[in-house]
Amino acid sequence: MGHFEESGFVPLNIAVLTVSDTRTEETDKSGLILKESAEQSGHRVVEKAIVKDDVYQMRAVISRWIADPEVHVILSTGGTGITGRDSTPEAVQPLLDKPIEGFGELFRSVSMEDIGASAIQSRAIAGLTNQTLIFCLPGSTGACRTGWDGILKQQLDHRTRPCNFAQMFRA
Repeated sequence: MGHFEESGFVPLNIAVLTVSDTRTEETDKSGLILKESAEQSGHRVVEKAIVKDDVYQMRAVISRWIADPEVHVILSTGGTGITGRDSTPEAVQPLLDKPIEGFGELFRSVSMEDIGASAIQSRAIAGLTNQTLIFCLPGSTGACRTGWDGILKQQLDHRTRPCNFAQMFRA
């Protein structure tokens, strides 16, 4: 049986971070999509925040969540492009103990179905740090839906076979 013993859904504790110089709680549609998608899937969103696209503000919030043993997963949206102040990968990569290289590759592949070759502009990244999974998605609502529906919903469910990220949180 091991990791795959049959049981009901096991909810994870998720924190959601929106990286934006302009969004507020009222206008943060992407963060709301991630929050609602996680909750509709049965997970608990334990915190949600918005920070400016500033490396140090991002690192401060993410580091606090990494240090919190109650946070299993961090989902961020925004700041993964190649223009202006986009700096989420630069903020998060130094915090990762183990990058999940395939996440960005898979995200761009899944995105290709929706947005074609424009998917190449995404610098979506993921990794593991202090037993906390971190997934950084682009800031558009479509990208958040694509990331959740196409990858994260299944990988954060311990019942997904042959393997998933949620296994590491099962006792």
